[in-house]
Amino acid sequence: MLTQPVRQEASSSVSAADERLTTPEGRKDFWRATVSCWLGTAMEYADFALYGLAAGIIFGDVFFPNVTPAMALLSSFATWSVGFIARPIGALFFGWLGDRKGRKVVMVTTIILMGLSTTLIGVIPGYSSIGLWAPACLVVLRFSQGFGAGAELSGGTVMLGEYAPAEKRGLVSSIIALGSNSGTLIASLVWLAVVQMDQQQLQEWGWRIPFLCSSLIALVALWIRRHLKETPVFERKNAEMQAQREGKLVAYQPEIPRTFWQRSRSFLVMLGLRIGENGPSYLAQGFMIGYVVKVLAVDKSVATSAVFIASLLGFLIIPLAGWLSDRFGRRITYRWFCLLLILYAFPAFMLLDSREPAVVMAVIVVGMGLASLGIYGVQAAWGVELFGVKHRYTKMATAKELGSILSGGTAPLVAAALFSWTGHWWVIATYFAVMAGIGFLTTFVAPETRGRDLNAPEDAI
Repeated sequence: MLTQPVRQEASSSVSAADERLTTPEGRKDFWRATVSCWLGTAMEYADFALYGLAAGIIFGDVFFPNVTPAMALLSSFATWSVGFIARPIGALFFGWLGDRKGRKVVMVTTIILMGLSTTLIGVIPGYSSIGLWAPACLVVLRFSQGFGAGAELSGGTVMLGEYAPAEKRGLVSSIIALGSNSGTLIASLVWLAVVQMDQQQLQEWGWRIPFLCSSLIALVALWIRRHLKETPVFERKNAEMQAQREGKLVAYQPEIPRTFWQRSRSFLVMLGLRIGENGPSYLAQGFMIGYVVKVLAVDKSVATSAVFIASLLGFLIIPLAGWLSDRFGRRITYRWFCLLLILYAFPAFMLLDSREPAVVMAVIVVGMGLASLGIYGVQAAWGVELFGVKHRYTKMATAKELGSILSGGTAPLVAAALFSWTGHWWVIATYFAVMAGIGFLTTFVAPETRGRDLNAPEDAI
């Protein structure tokens, strides 16, 4: 920990991002980083949606043709889950690398890894050509795709947060959520066009088009990132470390022994915030849609139209949430979103039972607007500010990916099992409210970090 005089000097100085933005070149760097992070996150979520749609529509026929349809579907989604297993491993590795070598080197590496993996999925020969090697290649590429994606989202969040001016950090950081929204929208539109093809053409070569097209996003993002400068926060950190080595700053004092809770509090807070967002998000845009179509027998177009409308509204909801967190604070804004989700859970399923198309669409749009869009627009800046500069990337990325596995990655499966056991929606609404409640309660032990100096070496709490 720094001695008191150095901390006071750091907290009273202009932030590293604000200082760089005073120059034309600094402003150019800021916009380049913004576009780059938006494209990278768009690609990550496009890949995620592309694979999920392909697993449900075509992969069973192409890679698992000699098993029953049910087993083919299970096998396809088993390869899909490999990416979730790889994500926390990638987050830990690339987070460690980014905290030591810089944010830029990781952002360039992950976009290459993700782009190459997704493109190569589009050229894998089918089972009829190379037998078991086909699904084996699919598993390997899915793992490498998830390995890169585990660091891409958090890396983009850290980079944008460290580039953003302090007073607008919430608004700027929310662009990461806009990227995820853009990727999902792009993937949906591409697949909507591809599935219009003849079934034989779709199975032979048509399904490859979305995966090959994703390489275009990767190439543009890579070209921009190669010309990026390191974030101003990381550059200042390196400059301060160099000055210490040269004896120009007060030396670091020996670290004071801390309990596990003191060392891990920010990590656990991020974990709680992530559960409060990711669990309800996957239920709103995953299980709820399946419930409407499969259980309530509402026309599929109602659910897909609702997702499309919510995605379009996301371009307004996400930046609004980020701006609100700049205006009123991260904690109170996040708390209100979690509270609204708790209040939403039971009325939502009651209204879905009406089976009225307009009502069903409105319920899904509101759920996605609160859980998948609004709350995530606040989380981006808060996650960056919770951690000190020394271990920010590693801690935030690992906490987010672990939280995703504990909530979003398992939420649809747990919800389906609970519904199968009880046969009624009330247990699903309870599950929804409990996860939102975890996020709500976490805000009471989380610090308010709006405008925090991102060069502070210690965590916010």
